[in-house]
Amino acid sequence: MKCDASFVFSDAMLGYHFNADHPFNQKRVVLAKELLAAANTLDESQIIAPKKATEDELALFHDRAYIQAIKKAGEGLLQDDGGLEYGIGTEDTPIFQNMHDASSYLVGGTLTAVDAVLSGKVSHALNLGGGLHHGFKRRAAGFCIYNDAAVAIKYIREKYNLKVLYVDTDAHHGDGVQWAFYEDPNVCTLSIHETGRYLFPGTGNINERGIKDGHGYAFNLPIDAFTEDDSFLQVYEAAFKEIAEYFQPDIIITQNGADAHCYDPLTHLCATMAIYEKIPALAHELSHTYCNGKWIALGGGGYDSWRVVPRAWAQIWNVMTTGKHKLGDIPEDWLSKWQMESPVSLPATWQDDKNIVPTIPRKKDITEKNYKVLQSALKYTKHRHT
Repeated sequence: MKCDASFVFSDAMLGYHFNADHPFNQKRVVLAKELLAAANTLDESQIIAPKKATEDELALFHDRAYIQAIKKAGEGLLQDDGGLEYGIGTEDTPIFQNMHDASSYLVGGTLTAVDAVLSGKVSHALNLGGGLHHGFKRRAAGFCIYNDAAVAIKYIREKYNLKVLYVDTDAHHGDGVQWAFYEDPNVCTLSIHETGRYLFPGTGNINERGIKDGHGYAFNLPIDAFTEDDSFLQVYEAAFKEIAEYFQPDIIITQNGADAHCYDPLTHLCATMAIYEKIPALAHELSHTYCNGKWIALGGGGYDSWRVVPRAWAQIWNVMTTGKHKLGDIPEDWLSKWQMESPVSLPATWQDDKNIVPTIPRKKDITEKNYKVLQSALKYTKHRHT
């Protein structure tokens, strides 16, 4: 099945850059985009530039005092340790120049995707710069300043009055989006993630089900460390199908963090590229079953930036545009261009070797710096319904 789709991208999205050593970087978006171009599956005519979200749009979810603090921080005007109140200036979410503008383009990218789909221009849209699901109403956390998904869902509810199903397969719990709609029966959230017993942000228990009118519209499926493909996919497929049938959404938004892979240095799950073929395929299928194809996909986490994330994210687009994931060899010109810069050997095929978890323990890949980033994130993240 072929469907029209839009790919949101411009160089303005690349300004979201903490520092050279930070694990969250926009190089992943560039690598995925160029991989698709090299595979002849992304045409320039399908690319749309993100708008910059306005302050009024950001304030659909974020507190205006918080927005002003982010603006001041990015201009070097925030006083002393004022950023700690808002979760910035930490090791996980450091202050950087023009951070408000850079973050606003990522949010604007998701709003651009929403309007492209809901105006009827396309059936699907992909914003790999989005998926910043740890942002809270007045606090940054876990590499996320503004929460583009939460803003976009508020925007959909206000402008289009549609029921939204949000599905999050990042290895980290989609806490910011869940708490934003914890009382709202018109927004259903599903998060499949590594249990918070071992991993930031420490939330996402099965008993987090929503409150008041929103009770019964939040779903969490925490999975244990070292979970592999079959178990992950069994949970994902069963839950997504049942919840979609129960909720009957008007539009589906997926957050597609690629950090459940066994190579990822910040998590403990042991999936392979096999799950990143099935994850978008089911979202594509269910969007056509329940929503006349209305599906918006976002990026998110994923910290093996060279081997895993470009292939995983490119498969979302492959499914969006053809209904199928890509198989076979990675284009030689893409490999040649990026191998010199990559710190690891790039895979020659779209799949992992036989899609089998490597025998070398992946935990050895966890660096002291990444460990400190995680500890800092845990220290500064307070789990409130804000």
